[in-house]
This record gives sequence, structure tokens and C-alpha cells, in this order.
Amino acid sequence: MDLNKIVDSYKNDMIKSVKELISIPSVKGEPLEGKPFGKEIDRALRYTLELGHKLGFSTGNVDGYAGYIEFGRGEETFGILAHLDVVPEGGDWTYPPFGGEIHDGKIYGRGAIDDKGPALAALYAMKAVMDAGVPVNKKVRLILGTDEESGWADMDYYFKDQPMPDFGTTPDAGYPVIHAEKGVAHIDLEKEFGDGGKDSFISSINGGSRANMVPDFCTGILKDGESLSTDGVSAHGSMPEKGVNAISKMLKDLADRGLGDNPVDRFIADLHNLIGFDTTGESLGINFSDDVSGSLTLNLGIIHIDGESGKAVLDIRYPVTYSHEQVLGGIQKALEGTGIDAKILSGHLPLHVPKDHFLVQTLNKVYKEQTGQEFEPVAIGGGTYARALKTGVAFGPGFPGNAMLGHQKDEYIEIEDLILNAKIYAHAIAELVK
Repeated sequence: MDLNKIVDSYKNDMIKSVKELISIPSVKGEPLEGKPFGKEIDRALRYTLELGHKLGFSTGNVDGYAGYIEFGRGEETFGILAHLDVVPEGGDWTYPPFGGEIHDGKIYGRGAIDDKGPALAALYAMKAVMDAGVPVNKKVRLILGTDEESGWADMDYYFKDQPMPDFGTTPDAGYPVIHAEKGVAHIDLEKEFGDGGKDSFISSINGGSRANMVPDFCTGILKDGESLSTDGVSAHGSMPEKGVNAISKMLKDLADRGLGDNPVDRFIADLHNLIGFDTTGESLGINFSDDVSGSLTLNLGIIHIDGESGKAVLDIRYPVTYSHEQVLGGIQKALEGTGIDAKILSGHLPLHVPKDHFLVQTLNKVYKEQTGQEFEPVAIGGGTYARALKTGVAFGPGFPGNAMLGHQKDEYIEIEDLILNAKIYAHAIAELVK
């Protein structure tokens, strides 16, 4: 049977499923018994597992931390890692962020492209391979994560007891094959103010919600009661140059007012002078680069200042030939004499699968056959679940030239792209497990 025709026959069901999954606001919430990341993420997980069961697959819920949907047989396993959690919706949407509304051939909503739409495209691709009767000599397991946007505690828990796939992909980035991913380091910058905090004209500053999002808001309160606010343009933390940083704008506004010689004001001045609007790390002396993955990027994602202490969190994506230690060491050197402590909050090591690896070669071949486009494998700054695999790469869902709206307002997935992704994934599965 023709895999593409089978996928086309699922079109209405796929659209319905994506709309329903988007309508679940699966932002990380307070942990509950059996629901480690909150009730809405749990609801999204249960919805997807139930859908997998209805489609004829075996399923498993791993204590609310993750789930899986599986078919096939054999000693080896091909894994597909996708996630059902989403970042907070942010503001200024044209359509409801959890409405799943269709306009001009696009399904709008938080998670449409990152990563609910692609997760379900992979699920229906598995269904197409199964219904086509393609000979399968490996297991195919779709692993559903629930904490990808926060700390990957889901994968830490999942792989304690569940088998590691022999190789795999994640539909959570773009095409062509992404064979390398920069290292990710979230760096915490902190300073205690002591009694000196009382001498500042600034009472508090707060901005950003996640380190891996360019902040689109920042607010401040001065001790005379005046309120301040700055607006930015959100973007993914791996591409900070595509956004406008509201925290950086606030730092500049305060510096323009004139900062005094006290711990609070010096903290703000140091952040302004050493980071400001820089997204390359040059001001901190960490503008590293290599031939495999390109240049380091830096995002000032969160700030919190009160009378007692100040804290800022940086999201740094560094080239694959560098290390956490080199990044942190460079920052610490730049901060000498400022009284600001720097430490790594969390991070992921770089990923690099050689271009001549069978997984990369097979996926490249499938992509060319299904789209007519030929590209070399690429490296990105985004961090995907491919890093959780022994051998894994990111593959889709964004097509070259298309806007990448993950973590931004008015996130959407083109219905045509949703269907084409499912076709590409179906052929990839068929090739890799035959």
C-alpha cells in the first residue's frame, strides 16, 4: 500500500487530534500525586496515550513522568522522542493560545509546532506503517516526554527503568537532518546586597518567565512609588537575535537615569555593561565558535531584584567542541571584582552524530525523496530530546525557509506541513526498521 495515500486518509483525524491536544494548556504546574508536573500536563499525556490505544498500539504510562506508544518486533528499537509540555503562552496573541483554531490553513496554538503537532504526526506515521503491512524487524517506540521545556526530569526518570532505544530521532527542530546540537548551559548570576540595598532608588525589578525564552516583559518599582515597564519580542532562547529583550531594555533605561554607587545599582550596571543587548557572549569573553556548529549564543532570560539580592539567569548555547567548564570559567573571569557569583543551574552536553552515520544518511535520503530538496545535515543551537538518546538526531518539523514560531506568540503549524511531516516520518520509519 502507498504510505502517502494512507497518511492522506488520516487528514481529518489528525487535524481533530491536534486541535484537541492543543486545547489542553499543558504548562508545568504544581506537582500532585501521580502527576509530577501538574494536572494539565498529566491530562495531555493521558489524552495522547488513549489516542495511541484507540489507534491499535500498545501503550504505557511511566508514573506520570512520561509515556510510550509502541508496535513492531525484534531485538532493536527505533525511538521517536516528542514532548507534550509547552512553555507559557505569553501575551498579545491574535487567536486564543489554547484554542486550536484554524485560520488560512494553519492550526494556531501553543504547542502547535513545539511539539504537539509533530508528536501526533509521528503517531499517525506509525499508524500508516502498521496499516500498510510494512515488514518490520525492529520495535518502534514513540516516547512522550512531559518536562522538555523545564529540566528533563521526565527523561531522567523514564530511563531509570525503560530501555534505551538503539537509535532514534526527535521531531522537535527542523529539516534537513540536524546532526549536531550546541551545548546548553543555564548560568545563574547572583549577588547579595546586604545593608547597601537601602541606598538604591530601585525597589524591585522582575522580568522573564523562562531562561530559554527571550523575555517580552520586564517591570520595575522605584522607591518613590513610580512603576516602570518595558516590552520586548519573544523568541526561542537558542535564537536570541530574533527577539527583542525586555530585560536588556530595562537595564538600559535604568542606566540612562543614572545609577549610584551601591550594591543594587552596581549589579544593574554590571549586567548592563557586561551583557546588555549582546547575544554573542563577546562582552563576557565567551564568544566561542567552531566549524561544526558555529558561534555561541547568549540570552538574558530572567531577572529578579529586591532589596536583599539580585539574580539573573542566562541561557547559553555553546559550540560542540567546547565545554560547560570553559563557558563558566570565562564568565567567572569577566565577573571578577563585581561581587556577582556565577554557577551552572542546569545544562545539556553537546550532541554530534557524524554525517556519514547510517541514521543521518537514511533520513537525508528520505527527506530528498519526499520533498525533492537536497541539503547537507546541519547543526543548531536548540536543545532537543535527541541528546537523551545513545544515538539520536533531530529531524523536522520545520521546513527550510519557514518561520520558526516555537516559544513565540501566534505559534501555528500549516496543515499541509503537518501532513507532509507525517509522510516523511512514515517513510523514515519504514526505511529504518525494514
